[in-house]
Amino acid sequence: MKINRFMIAAPKSGSGKTMITCALLQLLKDSGKNVSSYKCGPDYIDPMFHKKVLGVPSKNLDTFFTDEKTTVQLFLDKRADGDFAVLEGVMGLYDGLGGIYEQGSSYHLAKVTQTPIILVVDAKGMGKSVLALIAGFLQYDTHHLIKGVLLNRMSKGYYDIIKPLIEKELFVKVVGYFPEQKDIGLSSRHLGLVMPDELSDIKKQLNETADRLKKTIDMDLFIDIAEAADEIGDSENADVYNEKNIGNCDQNEFSQNKAINTVNIAVAMDEAFCFYYEDNLRMLEKCGAKLQYFSPLHDTSLPEDCDAMLLGGGYPELYAKELSKNVSMLNAIKKAFIAGMPTVAECGGFMYLHTYIRNICDDNDEKNNADTRNNTDIQNDVNKSQLVGALDGGCHFKGKLVRFGYIELAEKHSNFLPPNEKIKAHEFHYYDSTDNGADCIATKPATGRSYDCVISHDNYWLGFPHLYYPSNPHFAESLVRKAYEYRRNKNGKLL
Repeated sequence: MKINRFMIAAPKSGSGKTMITCALLQLLKDSGKNVSSYKCGPDYIDPMFHKKVLGVPSKNLDTFFTDEKTTVQLFLDKRADGDFAVLEGVMGLYDGLGGIYEQGSSYHLAKVTQTPIILVVDAKGMGKSVLALIAGFLQYDTHHLIKGVLLNRMSKGYYDIIKPLIEKELFVKVVGYFPEQKDIGLSSRHLGLVMPDELSDIKKQLNETADRLKKTIDMDLFIDIAEAADEIGDSENADVYNEKNIGNCDQNEFSQNKAINTVNIAVAMDEAFCFYYEDNLRMLEKCGAKLQYFSPLHDTSLPEDCDAMLLGGGYPELYAKELSKNVSMLNAIKKAFIAGMPTVAECGGFMYLHTYIRNICDDNDEKNNADTRNNTDIQNDVNKSQLVGALDGGCHFKGKLVRFGYIELAEKHSNFLPPNEKIKAHEFHYYDSTDNGADCIATKPATGRSYDCVISHDNYWLGFPHLYYPSNPHFAESLVRKAYEYRRNKNGKLL
């Protein structure tokens, strides 16, 4: 398949990748290109900017989560000959698993997808030393994928001096520069950028960024680099959701007559809960589920006739007071959970199911403080918000990262996964629970260190890890099957 493409990567985080990527996506879209975007690694917020603000389809690709063949299939899914694709890298170009391995790095993804790289270099405060930095990255580029360099936070005057030196000495094209933008920027918080809906005039800012970038880059050279990318894969075999890859989804009883037996999965989606991998949702649909989106913040009840709940990650701590006031929704979710409705809750969704969230750092050990389970105490503490209460105890802010990085999860007793199988996931949270669970073993792939986590039984999987279903499609299949069994037995009726 002929996909015109390039990757925006950088020597380190904070180099301006997201702002440059968004501007380029806007310029390609404005030029009439059928453009899509991809984010390298387990990032939820950057794809939101691509999709929600720009209206450009976006999803994640990660060579730790999936093997090389599956990664290519995910890349090609729903693409057509002649499409344009922009891949945004993560961290530094060569920073992969454990910070030292190639797997999971932007470079590994570029290799797997045979994608040319544009290296965005933050050149502020640098003179000719920028050549040494670029030279080092070119030396590490054993597959000769770096096809261009963009100099960020550089003046026009110095750009005119340094550009010919780079091209003469390093034999790499300089595609342009971007002066420092003091009046435009994307704010950050502990999980990454501030979400699009929280920024005023974000579309105006990104349009302004695109207009400014257009004046300082060679857009034709970007397009030439993209169009020079090799053909990749086979369009006829690009469906990662085929029967072989998703186990027996298309052969199970619940999907034989989907017009009758379709199950409904209620998916929390609003300002507080919005961290979902696009391919996770697609895999649930392929397994026979209809997704019904609802808002724990604004709705008063679960969607009608739902058969399972999916409570994703997000920032419930920022909306804890508002969530606690929506008593009707809190009661509806607790009632459904107690009734045995299949439930998957990850990170923010897991926090939401607790009795409370405490939004202040406290070094005291709340796990041994019985008073924290007293409703009166919760209501009288301005830093605590009472939530669903399906799980005893609560979550509290630790003031630092509690868990971070890739893990592989294995169940101690087979429930959502076949025996002896694992699913890959990622953790990144500043809150901790009074009970993180002990039904799974998490293993750090780079070090082999392991620990217990996740509360998992017949009908629920609850914990801080964010799962990536394509790494083990049986998980999606199990959730849909459990939803079907719940639907079939609901109210004692055989549906």
